[in-house]
Amino acid sequence: MDIIEERYQLAEGRICEIVKVQEIANEYKEYFKKTAEFIQLVLDAYKNVGVLTQMDELRAQNRALYEDISIDHYEQSYANPTYACDKFGVEYGQLLSFLAVEIRSMISYAFETRQEDLTIRMELFVEIYNLFAYAYAEAQPGQSVEEMIPSAESVKETLYWFVNDYFEMGARQKVREQVISEDNFAVKVIMESDLEDLRYLYRYGAFVSSQVEEMARYLNSLSQERIQMIADTYTEGFRIGFVKANKDLSKKKVVAIHYMIGFERIIRAAIKNFEKLGLQPTISRETNSIFRKKGMESVGCFGAEINKQFLYDHRNDQALFLDKRFVNRRLEVLKLAYEEVKERAALFAGPAAVEVFGEVPFVPVSKKEACSFSAEQQQLVTELKGAMAEILNKYLKCEEYGYTIIAFPVPDIGARFDEIFDETIKLNTLDYVLYEQIQAVLIRTLNKASYVEIKGQNGNKTDLRVALYPLKDLERETIFENCVADVNIPVGEVFTSPVLAGTNGKLHVTRVFLNQLEYQNLEIDFKDGMIQQYTCTNFDDEESNKTYIKENVLCNHNTLPMGEFAIGTNTTAYMMARKYDIESLLPILIAEKTGPHFAVGDTCYARSEDIKVYNEDGKEIVAKDNEVSLLRKTESSKAYYSCHTDITIPYDELGSIIAYDSHNNAYPIIEKGRFVLEGTEELNRPFDEN
Repeated sequence: MDIIEERYQLAEGRICEIVKVQEIANEYKEYFKKTAEFIQLVLDAYKNVGVLTQMDELRAQNRALYEDISIDHYEQSYANPTYACDKFGVEYGQLLSFLAVEIRSMISYAFETRQEDLTIRMELFVEIYNLFAYAYAEAQPGQSVEEMIPSAESVKETLYWFVNDYFEMGARQKVREQVISEDNFAVKVIMESDLEDLRYLYRYGAFVSSQVEEMARYLNSLSQERIQMIADTYTEGFRIGFVKANKDLSKKKVVAIHYMIGFERIIRAAIKNFEKLGLQPTISRETNSIFRKKGMESVGCFGAEINKQFLYDHRNDQALFLDKRFVNRRLEVLKLAYEEVKERAALFAGPAAVEVFGEVPFVPVSKKEACSFSAEQQQLVTELKGAMAEILNKYLKCEEYGYTIIAFPVPDIGARFDEIFDETIKLNTLDYVLYEQIQAVLIRTLNKASYVEIKGQNGNKTDLRVALYPLKDLERETIFENCVADVNIPVGEVFTSPVLAGTNGKLHVTRVFLNQLEYQNLEIDFKDGMIQQYTCTNFDDEESNKTYIKENVLCNHNTLPMGEFAIGTNTTAYMMARKYDIESLLPILIAEKTGPHFAVGDTCYARSEDIKVYNEDGKEIVAKDNEVSLLRKTESSKAYYSCHTDITIPYDELGSIIAYDSHNNAYPIIEKGRFVLEGTEELNRPFDEN
């Protein structure tokens, strides 16, 4: 018997004892009993991997594993910080709720049969339980509950050292999943399963909703030719992205695929396409462990979201431990993990993501019991993100890799799902050449301009002046990139990095969804290109509104630059959304093409500014830097923010976009939501056809 197996059996035996008897203060017995029973449920799944064969058995097991955080049960779940804090007080409640969530991460490890990952979390649970058992055993008759439990500090310290001790193991696993293609769990599921037999969906251990089953069933109904067309659009976008960016794809060997469970038939075809390009796939697993937290973002292969409020409540759990020592440790182990595989990391070609849309919009509830960052910790978070980005850039050679993103609806979108899916395929395969030609007309006019004014209508209070890069050679240079269907599918937009000095005014959107979160009446004011103030009307009090924006849009920075100004040209996407009443469900990927958009954070060319990029007409795109990104040459730590969020004004809220040259001559681009430049009339056709 090896040491891990021995530790596993000892921990499992102790878990069984805790289920039967809890020699601790009464107030904590239910917590430890329920959590121990959940661990047993996970261990049963671990032992039954490949054993359960009936669909009803697999469904029942899956529901049981996720039931306690479902919307119907979450209010009485210890994973809910409000419930835990109500039971134990804020200090103990936050710690024990965090522990319950970390234990939940065992699910994915069970289905991958990763015994060590299961063992270390069982040992952590037992260690925390023993603190309570020891305190209870030492208590004298008649003592209060507070005197029969360990100090919150000792519980926190135990959790801290678990995180500290296993950070290296967690980092190594995460990095290897990203850059090493051999023996990848998810790839095996995709390539080895009978995809017509929907039992394969339960091999992952992720939550499988009826909608996920329906998605897989729908894709199985499509012809192989149609599946191949979708996969070709996706992978060809990745290839073209390298060509347009003047990067050498032949030097790369690995591509990281992101997708939602249920899309395996498309992903299998895409993997075969990538192999023809000389690329092997890697697919990471999503888990809510402290070592893998991505907030609200879905990465790798992911299942249906059973409860987004659960993710939102625990997005800042590292606030329990975050200090300078924590930051240094995390950076140390990340660097070591990449150093171990640096030759493989240099072959990383980048991510290729299939996003989904159509799920019920999520409006979060802000809970005072959930962990939050102090002002000092917010600064540490921004430092950590920046330093991590530097490490990734060093080993993954970000200036050499590319990416692509494509999006499709899921059945949650409603009864007309089939129609919307077909419309999305058409959207993703719009005429590349036609859009390139029309957008070239826009760019020729914009290249004359010194600045652009954008104003809202119909209640939209936008009033912005965006300063543009001054061209030195109109014949060979351009300010805007002509973006068609490559890295960002579907077509079309033209975009640039604005000059910050002289970029002033208010950006306002009445309703927008950014990274799965809703914002009502989002207002951002810029002064010389930097965010000066911001607000929204999501909450009754202004402090909550500002905190919400700072955490989720500014990513805890005190300010951000306007990193991108773009004009979306995909009126077909806009009218599709209107036709099916799905504007609020569109992902940023599509929404950004349905009007002008403004990104806060880094430019689109972050960390790749020195690579020459050209439009189809041969003109070099020279507006890739701004005053902040130029600091990379003198103070690199201040040049990047490691975030980029697009905010789009829909056409119906857009009063005008007018370009002005250095002599103040006006060139109207859009008026009252319609394109008015000669040569862009085709973009108005979808408006007239509906």
